[in-house]
Amino acid sequence: MSRTALRICPLCEATCGLTLTIEGTRVTRARGDREDVFSNGFICPKGAAFGAVDGDPDRLRTPLVRRNGELREATWAEAFDAVAAGIRPVVERHGPHAVGVVLGNPNVHTMAGALYPPVLLAGLGTRSLFTASTVDQMPKHVSSGLLFGDAGAIPVPDLDHTDHLLLIGANPLESNGSLCTAPDFPGKLKALRARGGTLTVVDPRRTRTARLADRHIAIRPGADALLLAAMAHVLFEEGLVRLGDLSDHVQGVDELRDAVSDFTPEAVTAACDVDAALVRTLARELAAAPTAAVYGRIGSCTVPYGTLASWLVDVLNILTGNLDRFGGALFPQAATDRTPRPAGPGRGFALGRWHSRVSRHPEAKGELPLSALAEEIDTVTDEGTPVRALIAVAANPVLSAPDGDRLDKALDSLDFMVSVDPYLNETSRHADVVLPPPPPSQSPHHDFAFNTLAVRNQVRYTRPAVPLEPGRMAETEILARLTLAVTGMHGADPRAVDDLVIGQTLGKAVEDPHSPVHGRDPEDLAARLAGDSGPERRLDMMLRLGPYGDGFGARPDGLCLERLLDRPHGIDLGPLRPRLPQPLKTRSGKIELLPRPIADDLPRLRRAAGERPAGLVLVGRRHLRSNNSWMHNVPALTGGSNRCTVQVHPEDAERLGLRDGEPVRVKGAGGAVTLPAEVTDGVRRGVVSIPHGWGHDRPGTRLGHACADPGVNVNQLLDGSLLDPLSGNAVLNGVPVELTPTG
Repeated sequence: MSRTALRICPLCEATCGLTLTIEGTRVTRARGDREDVFSNGFICPKGAAFGAVDGDPDRLRTPLVRRNGELREATWAEAFDAVAAGIRPVVERHGPHAVGVVLGNPNVHTMAGALYPPVLLAGLGTRSLFTASTVDQMPKHVSSGLLFGDAGAIPVPDLDHTDHLLLIGANPLESNGSLCTAPDFPGKLKALRARGGTLTVVDPRRTRTARLADRHIAIRPGADALLLAAMAHVLFEEGLVRLGDLSDHVQGVDELRDAVSDFTPEAVTAACDVDAALVRTLARELAAAPTAAVYGRIGSCTVPYGTLASWLVDVLNILTGNLDRFGGALFPQAATDRTPRPAGPGRGFALGRWHSRVSRHPEAKGELPLSALAEEIDTVTDEGTPVRALIAVAANPVLSAPDGDRLDKALDSLDFMVSVDPYLNETSRHADVVLPPPPPSQSPHHDFAFNTLAVRNQVRYTRPAVPLEPGRMAETEILARLTLAVTGMHGADPRAVDDLVIGQTLGKAVEDPHSPVHGRDPEDLAARLAGDSGPERRLDMMLRLGPYGDGFGARPDGLCLERLLDRPHGIDLGPLRPRLPQPLKTRSGKIELLPRPIADDLPRLRRAAGERPAGLVLVGRRHLRSNNSWMHNVPALTGGSNRCTVQVHPEDAERLGLRDGEPVRVKGAGGAVTLPAEVTDGVRRGVVSIPHGWGHDRPGTRLGHACADPGVNVNQLLDGSLLDPLSGNAVLNGVPVELTPTG
């Protein structure tokens, strides 16, 4: 007999509500939850394939421990014994920084990945932290930190109300949105145009999103910051700056005017390959629109000037008065955010508090560049000890970081490695211990990270749709036990991790005069927490202390876990609202338009205005039925147009003697790959495109479907030396490559 259960989809940033059909313990169907307060029934191909992802037969079911050079099945007790025996000696011999931690993209899609890595890192005390952010979004965190004083204060476009949307390096019809959580992003763009709004897309490819737009501008890859700086110049030059309600919250306007004075449309047109008159038109239209928002994503982040481009996105929103305004770009308020504090100066945001050991890359938001992981392992210097042990949680950097071949060899040289991963993939195959989490149907779900980026304030929580299978361990317990094993508390009750966090959080809350529980007994508050598990008790605590919370009874109509469980389709908390100056944490208490690190990096951008690549340059691409490397083992999500090809413009193909479907050798600074050509006018002349996340051809993995159609690792074309200097983000787009037919 079948039954149904609700589940929030964890397969991309849209966080759509699903209704699952379950037979026994198997998910046989997934459809959109029409009563979900946020997604209203929307579903994409990834969500429809939830059952196939959940039931992939190649998912590991038991831990693996390396014995005599081979990974073999083991008990959970044996696995954690091995972790403690492998990590602790490295810490005691070389110190905590000799243990590296790599956090991959799927961490932000699970409750466990949000709640436990911060505790692990604090207990371990290592500065050797590497995450997927530095091959993706770190420029946005850095620019937000410098502008607003908080790296997590990222304004999102008010998609449901804006009159004018300028998208740069974003393809939400394929990605479903990123750093902007919006179920049915395609529908919202169509609604924008239907109500008479304007959509402009800046992208070197004619993506599905670009085809929907009123205007598509095929910019030269990597020139986004130049285009945006020239638009800012026009706003000043033509007297179009209108701060409006932002006037009291902004400093540095005059300094910014001087800083962009050299970036005339005529000065940047050659580098951007965008006509100067069109640049002026874009600026004028943005200023003239009743409401408008500029939104940039991965295409504008993974370039040499990623932080400058991310900064300029918000600069344009500010100069046109569209930041913190209905129909513009606003700061979401998640239910689990900290209790709002009164507005005022904060601690600000600092870069470079420490540096990587080999290339001296500055940290950003507590992280070092993922591109530097290999050299931090395989290079000996006079300063510090190399990384000798590695903890990888939901990470596959052999495919996601530049120069996977070097990292592949480096991982083999480690003293010890543990990987938390459901698959034996290109990275986890190197581990001494593999700890597999259960499939998503057997896990609870709340979106801690994505609700801070949502285009509407709401809160939802779903308990496991299927009971935990015998022999499996909840991901929350895996990470709690891992934390204990690597911090010298191996064997302690894993509930101690949650109790520690609850005790520390409530202890601080009762001392805070702005907290709704100020002056109360933290032990009494802890005893009042609801939930069937430590993670649920922590969620209840965060809801109660948060901006909509009941304050442990201080606000009877406020949020708590019990109320949320009574509303299985979620609770709508209303549209985004202006919040300034409350989100600002800069030392001045204002938006600092021209922070010193930005000003110091602008001469580099000025020099770029005179540069123009002579040959072909590379850009990536996304597909609606994929999310990096971790869905290529699901037959329902591969094939068709989701193929690993190199897209080439017809004129470039003719000039180079390339034929559609025939193999092409692509060479970059880090190596070469061979893959089929796809001749299409969907890319502009001088640009080629290869998708990210493929390359499943290494021995020792257990990815049957992915290995049958492995594709190539596009990041092998990169040697890891190209980084955005402010954020440490890898440069993945706009890099020179050479193409030759292979016969």
